Amino acid sequence: MEEDEVVDGDFYLLAKSYFDCREYKRAAHVLRDQAGKKSVFLRCYALYRAGEKRKEEEMIELEGPLGKSDAVNRELASLETELSTLRNKGMIDPFGLYLYGLVLKEKGNQNLACKILVESVNSYPWNWSAWLELQSLCTTVEILNNLNLSNHWMKDFFLANAYQELRMHNESLAKYEHLQITFNFSNYVQAQIAKAQYSLREFDQVEVIFEELLRNDPYRVEDMDTYSNVLYAKECSSALSFLAHKIYMIDKYRPESCLIIGNYYSLKGQHEKSVMYFRRALKLNRNYLSAWTLMGHEYVEMKNTPAAIDAYRRAVDINPCDYRAWYGLGQAYEMMGMPFYALHYFKKSVFLQPNDSRLWIAMAQCYETDQLRMLEEAIKCYRRAVNSNDREAIAIHKLAKLHNEIGRSEEAAFYYKKELERMEAEEREGPNMVEALLFLAQHCKEQKRDQEAEVYLTRLLDYTGPEKETAKNMLRGMRASESSFPLMDVEHFHP
Repeated sequence: MEEDEVVDGDFYLLAKSYFDCREYKRAAHVLRDQAGKKSVFLRCYALYRAGEKRKEEEMIELEGPLGKSDAVNRELASLETELSTLRNKGMIDPFGLYLYGLVLKEKGNQNLACKILVESVNSYPWNWSAWLELQSLCTTVEILNNLNLSNHWMKDFFLANAYQELRMHNESLAKYEHLQITFNFSNYVQAQIAKAQYSLREFDQVEVIFEELLRNDPYRVEDMDTYSNVLYAKECSSALSFLAHKIYMIDKYRPESCLIIGNYYSLKGQHEKSVMYFRRALKLNRNYLSAWTLMGHEYVEMKNTPAAIDAYRRAVDINPCDYRAWYGLGQAYEMMGMPFYALHYFKKSVFLQPNDSRLWIAMAQCYETDQLRMLEEAIKCYRRAVNSNDREAIAIHKLAKLHNEIGRSEEAAFYYKKELERMEAEEREGPNMVEALLFLAQHCKEQKRDQEAEVYLTRLLDYTGPEKETAKNMLRGMRASESSFPLMDVEHFHP
């Protein structure tokens, strides 16, 4: 590096100034005759950025700011040839290797790109951009485990990030908590722990971490979109309103700011305004995955199914491992009355996120539709939902109803009893409790377990409506036929 500065110092500094002004071709031209590794990297990187800039311009010219386009970076072929030659001659530094890996990735040569990026990070471990490009190539755990990486503390940051992208959330959380011991004042590590816990749906803990982050770093915008998602999920309208206003005052032209404001309007039910802000976020960053997915959700709410499908497909194009986009596609096709297509997309979503009960419930409901009526498969899905911490207890109720529908009264009674125990523990009332009590009373009566049936029927007398009359009639019938029970006036039960 020192030799480079002696040889090309002035040329390099001039080119760097042009580069910082986004005059990429001009920067490359200044360094056309410089042979130092540092200058070669800057020249090649400037050409790459010039190609990217032109590609973005073509995309807007051809399809508009959010349209699809086949525009490509026209500098890639010449850069690949030059960087390959430099590597074979040993005249390339770790930054040049990073750029070579980036070019190979863009051209679709994933395996060689992976090898080159490993060389780069092993030579110079502090280039986080190289680690991120390498992580994007690790689409499976096998690819990640086969990387020949040198031992370095940056490797732990890489693995924690890679585990998160591969949906190994517990492993990712463990890595970040280990890193926090060394980097205990790092806001980045704290934010990543929050994101890992968000993926595990531990919303209360995530909220506490983000509140502390904002106290330590009050002008932070990065990662606040995740915080807004938590507030949205918890329906904390006032907290989300405060966050949206705060972020708007800090920097209203950041993609994250637009997404947070979009979330706020969505929670208020103003879906048109929400879509407007999500589109604004995408104009600032067309590869903003969350904005595409959330915009799809808004279009579903607005019953604009074709627009929703387009938004979800764009999200899947950016990241095929985004289970929310696949789930959204399933919902959209279900709305269109196409359960076979919906089922295909729901299967993709549960493959990517097997521990989310909502996905299993959606797939089970798809199996229940009139076109499919695959009730056994629906039961399997609901069972998986119960084992995946179904917080709303939808799956238990559905399992009880389905077993009753297909004539398996013992299994139905088992699930109705479980549902009743859960509602009692959570001190909840409602039509589901009435349904459970009535079924269990009838089931126990059929099984000649009259005392147990009487307990359920007595509880039904506390309700107003037809179920109370049904319970009274059943108790009268039981007492009339069973001489072993002393006759009592049902009217003496408290209403």
